[in-house]
Amino acid sequence: MENQKALKKVSDKDLRKVFLHSLAIMCSWNYERQMHMGFMYGMAPVLDKLYADDEERKKEAYQRHMEFFNCTPQLTPFIMGLAASMEEQNANSEEGEFQTESISMIKTSLMGPFAGIGDSFFQGTIRIITFGIGLSFAQQGSILGPILAVLLFAIPSLLFAYNATFFGYRSGNKYLAKLYQEGLMDRVMHFASIVGLAVVGGMVASMVSITTPLTFSTGGTNLVIQDMLDSIIPKMLPFVFTLGIYNLVQKKVNTNVLLIGIVLFGMVMGALGIL
Repeated sequence: MENQKALKKVSDKDLRKVFLHSLAIMCSWNYERQMHMGFMYGMAPVLDKLYADDEERKKEAYQRHMEFFNCTPQLTPFIMGLAASMEEQNANSEEGEFQTESISMIKTSLMGPFAGIGDSFFQGTIRIITFGIGLSFAQQGSILGPILAVLLFAIPSLLFAYNATFFGYRSGNKYLAKLYQEGLMDRVMHFASIVGLAVVGGMVASMVSITTPLTFSTGGTNLVIQDMLDSIIPKMLPFVFTLGIYNLVQKKVNTNVLLIGIVLFGMVMGALGIL
């Protein structure tokens, strides 16, 4: 009974705080890690409670949730709820017993697919329909136009996000313990790492845009360097550039130095007509 009383538990009140904090996830969006500060802010109520008596593990948890994150805001609370259930298990385990890497892997593997689903449904469908309704009223000179547009989009979005917070937490509690008991967590981590790497690779291909206009004339024909590179490995230049930046990050090069260096590199290469 004493051990049972000592267990740390995330309450419904804590999850409501997570949901409320998640509403500010876009307020600190930036080009380095995008929604990372907003995600950590959403997790703060849970982390402060679970690690109240262990400052070192709390710092590690804060750093864990300051990693790169980007997802549709309406679906992010589900991932926060799931992460909260994993943090709860970690807090109730001896140090080193719970694989904390699994938390980051689950976040990374879910954010890409969830962003695709969420953006298509909320941003590409619901928002278009609701703002179309509002526009029809606004064209008639009615003040209901902008009010309806906002309310019809905001209400279902908030209700979905609120329930997703609890669903994510309860799903985690239901399945994570079972996975550990049956020894399947290593397989889940392996699968999550594969999906996570695929997501990161897709982000590099879609978000890093680097091409070269260089052409060479040989034997009366023009050789387009970009076409040649794409025939070898599509998006080769973004891939090589990202690997280079990743290598510098691993060597602890200051982020501000990297950002300034990228800007100067782009300006010089653009002026020379190389990129």
